[in-house]
Amino acid sequence: MQTLTPLLSLDRDSRMARLAELVPIGPTAAATSIPPGGIRGGRDAALRRLTAIDPVAYARTRNFTGGAVSRLSPWLRHGVLSLAEVRDAALDRVSQPADAEKFISELGWRDYWRQVQAALGPLIRRDIEPPAARWRTTSRLETMPADVLAAQTGLACVDDFVRRLHDTGWLHNHERMWLASWLVHIRGVRWQVGADWFLSHLLDGDPASNHLSWQWVAGTFSAKPYLFNRENLERFTDGAHCRDCGLMGECAMEGSYDDLEGRLFAAGPQQRDPLRIPPAPHWRLGDAPPTGGPLVWLTLDSLAATSPAARRYSTAPRLFVVDPAWLSEEQPSLKRLAFIFDCLAEIDDLEVVHAAPAEAVPLVASRLGCGFVAVTSTPCPATRDAAARIAMHLPVHVIDEPPFCDRSRVTDLGRFSRYWSKVSRSALAPTPDRQR
Repeated sequence: MQTLTPLLSLDRDSRMARLAELVPIGPTAAATSIPPGGIRGGRDAALRRLTAIDPVAYARTRNFTGGAVSRLSPWLRHGVLSLAEVRDAALDRVSQPADAEKFISELGWRDYWRQVQAALGPLIRRDIEPPAARWRTTSRLETMPADVLAAQTGLACVDDFVRRLHDTGWLHNHERMWLASWLVHIRGVRWQVGADWFLSHLLDGDPASNHLSWQWVAGTFSAKPYLFNRENLERFTDGAHCRDCGLMGECAMEGSYDDLEGRLFAAGPQQRDPLRIPPAPHWRLGDAPPTGGPLVWLTLDSLAATSPAARRYSTAPRLFVVDPAWLSEEQPSLKRLAFIFDCLAEIDDLEVVHAAPAEAVPLVASRLGCGFVAVTSTPCPATRDAAARIAMHLPVHVIDEPPFCDRSRVTDLGRFSRYWSKVSRSALAPTPDRQR
């Protein structure tokens, strides 16, 4: 078990230089640097971003790459902001809840993806359904094409998206969908390959939102595949890419959606049974014992002193574990690690170690004389598995996240529309103790 706690006291550049030496990072992810003025993690940065949201402008312009999007996803993914907190802030900025409905429904997608991950666990990395349409070219690429990784495809839009993904770790949602659609449907890349590539670089890299969104684009968790065409690109980017593209008029995205469907897919939809996904039971490992102090175990879903477990036990010692298995599987970029350690550096009384969580958490708890472990609820299967293994030796108290919506009527997670029809009314209401 290797301690990384001293890194928290270093300045950001020194911290990342040292971290790159201590922690193995994937070769393609490590190849990019941290740009000056890049997105920084932590609660202070999150609150500054939160005060700038404009739900009305968001509803009007969100599809445009220059629109009033919130860019809150990195902090939401890491539990620095909760969905309920952001929903409440949105409601505070409008005269009536309907004005924030579009903004809050997008938060609903993030909540939905998390519920699907809780129900399916690691199965979200496999096709949830057979593809909604049959590709004319059935072979799928098992690796990312070299020209894509080098941003040398010749397509101005694609090359720009790739450079900014590598350089900043963030893309507008429309850009993510366009890039994913082009890779899956036109270049023939397996959606899992593209999803893993995104996960390595995105500051908001979250298997739930990321992999399930790629499945939505691929048509393996949606009624039809999502297609990228030039007309849509030009409309929502004001033609920024196409006007100077050397392949203007010759690219594979030319034509109507009907034209693209005819070129890319065999005639006729795939026959599929209606999809039903029962919600997962409420995650519980037992209540905390009445005696003995807690060790608060912070995870990738709870990187703040305001996260539920840390808030509940505000004077308890905290631990974050950099899991070698996570590093190996997701190969996070240095920018992603920089964001994570920005968050950790703001948390008092925190110890950081590089080890397997199921082994490190009991060892640290024993050394500190802690009688149980407190952890914030998460849909992450790896964290849940580690918590179950820890609970064989030490009680684990799971603290729920602030409720974003009432899910008591949800019986099927097969489609977002079904989910939202059951929870939207409660999601559009402010947290009860914050009623205005």
